[in-house]
Amino acid sequence: MSLLAISPIDGRYADKTQELNAYFSEYALIRYRVFVEIQYFIALCQYGLPQLSSFEEDKIDELNAIFERFNLADAEQIKQIERTTNHDVKAVEYFLKERFDAYGLAELREFVHFGLTSQDVNNTATPLIFKSALETVYYPILQTVRDQIEQMAQEWGRVPMLARTHGQPASPTLLGKELQVFVERMDVQLELLKAVPHRAKFGGATGNFNAHYAAYPDYDWQRFGDDFVREFLGLERSRTTTQIEHYDCFAAQCQAISRINTILIDFCRDIWTYVSMEYFKQKTIAGEVGSSAMPHKVNPIDFENAEGNLGIANALFQHFAEKLPISRLQRDLTDSTVLRNIGVPMGHTVVALKSIQKGLGKLMLNEGQLFDDLEDNWMVIAEGIQVILRREGYPQPYEALKALTRGRSLVTREHLHEFIDGLEISDEVREELKRLTPHNYVGG
Repeated sequence: MSLLAISPIDGRYADKTQELNAYFSEYALIRYRVFVEIQYFIALCQYGLPQLSSFEEDKIDELNAIFERFNLADAEQIKQIERTTNHDVKAVEYFLKERFDAYGLAELREFVHFGLTSQDVNNTATPLIFKSALETVYYPILQTVRDQIEQMAQEWGRVPMLARTHGQPASPTLLGKELQVFVERMDVQLELLKAVPHRAKFGGATGNFNAHYAAYPDYDWQRFGDDFVREFLGLERSRTTTQIEHYDCFAAQCQAISRINTILIDFCRDIWTYVSMEYFKQKTIAGEVGSSAMPHKVNPIDFENAEGNLGIANALFQHFAEKLPISRLQRDLTDSTVLRNIGVPMGHTVVALKSIQKGLGKLMLNEGQLFDDLEDNWMVIAEGIQVILRREGYPQPYEALKALTRGRSLVTREHLHEFIDGLEISDEVREELKRLTPHNYVGG
């Protein structure tokens, strides 16, 4: 029941994160462990071990169906076994052995989990889960937000806007270009994220295939591991490891997502500020309340919600990136505890992305306010005037404009034109200077 959930991910935001259940729930982890164990057994059969020569190829579909048809009842059965074993991966092994008995494969049941340690299963299931979640859930939602921002950038591409550097009026810009800044930043970081390989550990109790070589010394188990992880799981194998994956690439992925989240925090804060400056109005929704006390308010709550959730996500992603690559000697259990929380920052990230989507859908451009702000700040074309005067060889133009504009509360069109009229310059240059306005001094 969501009202009794400890975390808002499974409570208040459950409807926004439900697509992540297929990847980051306990059920999902058990299901992917089953997948890895089945694929490993099939790979062993195809590798030509003599004791597996009786395995019939037509049984492969039956074995794969265990994963494909895996349901909550199967997961409950494994959890019931775990209550006895007190070991989650061993429970999966026993579950599969029961299925092998039922499928007439009892004589091959000891090749389930053959020579493996639990981390060979966890450290392949987890990156596979993460890869699937990114491709199925995260990338599509992020792409939607990115495309929304780009569409706004194109629609408002030529709308002039007063820029602010250090919070002060600065050389005018274009609203569309300022939005496109975030699109480009997201594109670059998304490309870096996708370039990080999904790596997995697979090599026995301490990474050396000790048990495999003891049982079958004439087989190339290192090559088998490489081929299995790549061809059966679609991952890349970390060849030299301890008992666990070293998580360096996973840490890089956490940091890459965190950087994208930071870009979006920056975006949310800018949009929030533009709303407060009335550059944007927000569509009202019947029945919604902006404030419990002030009836007039329409608050930018979607961007505030997104900023808060992105911050929580980043705190956890940063912890993962710092903690997971560190493990005492050949193994300690802290990585397992931490990895069980991987769905939490992903959940907060997805909630944030959906909040941004919703917030963007409410925005309405208030172009009149942008126009008025530019009209109230004619001083910002002083830069253009002094640069043109530099081109013409006029003596100390910067200093002249500084004396005219710096620190003044109001510099009008008339002030600037009066200044221009007093300059010893040609009529052609004078007209060129007077054609500059805060509305057209926007660059290219």
